Amino acid sequence: MLQSAAADQPPQLGRRVVVVGGGNTAMNAARTARRLGATGAIVVYRRTRERMPAHDVEVEQVVTEGGALRWLATVARADRVRLVLERMALDAGGVPQPTGALEELDAGTVVLALGQAADLALLDTMSDMETGHRGVFAGGDMVKGERTVTVAAGHARRAARAIDRWLRGERPARAPRHALATADRLNTWYSSDAPRSLQPQLEPARRQHPFDEEIGGLDDSRALFEAGRCRSCGKCFECDNCLGVGPDSAVRKLGPVLRYAFGYDYCTGCGICVVECPCGAIELEPERV
Repeated sequence: MLQSAAADQPPQLGRRVVVVGGGNTAMNAARTARRLGATGAIVVYRRTRERMPAHDVEVEQVVTEGGALRWLATVARADRVRLVLERMALDAGGVPQPTGALEELDAGTVVLALGQAADLALLDTMSDMETGHRGVFAGGDMVKGERTVTVAAGHARRAARAIDRWLRGERPARAPRHALATADRLNTWYSSDAPRSLQPQLEPARRQHPFDEEIGGLDDSRALFEAGRCRSCGKCFECDNCLGVGPDSAVRKLGPVLRYAFGYDYCTGCGICVVECPCGAIELEPERV
């Protein structure tokens, strides 16, 4: 019998589970099914791997944990005893089209994981993380942009500043942003090579039991070491290079976290501070006459 994923109670899985979808939600559903006791999990997606929105690591985890993926296929119909898939084929424009070729697939549960995107048109006019409703701020997955932890953390920082100004009754004002520092502006020779810290992972066989943490965290010392690998692209971390190479009084240190001030009356425009900045945080501008 085919069970619905929308049931009030989670199904008692014992047979194969078919997950329909191609996003990270579908991958998570397939992996969860295995942990709930399903004998197998198959992800059915109507496009090819190149068009699948799921991240590569998510797909690899499904396969590693005993799941499978069926490309260019969609559910034609399902009843209480069987699931029928229809094979798809790409047309000249790369769009999948039905072929009429059908095949039956044994399944005890069908999970529909068909969408993970929201209509964010109402946020098109959002300014400084404030939504169209005054005093309500949003970030992360709730706004347009890359859906990563790093971007979400940046949104949180901007939103916190905007909320603070809003509570003070001040007008919103976006903080000035420095130019992006590309690789050619970084002096990587100031940093020693350091391999990435690997987080401990459970063996695939152990992941299919209770929901133990699959990827372990880093202890304090390893976390600090990993943070030290950051190049701080375009952002000053007060290394004092500019202070050491600049002419007398041209660069003045203001104190911890306050960074530096440049005395333009003493600056010769040599640009050594720009060249020697390891993270590309200094820009040389022509003098205004």
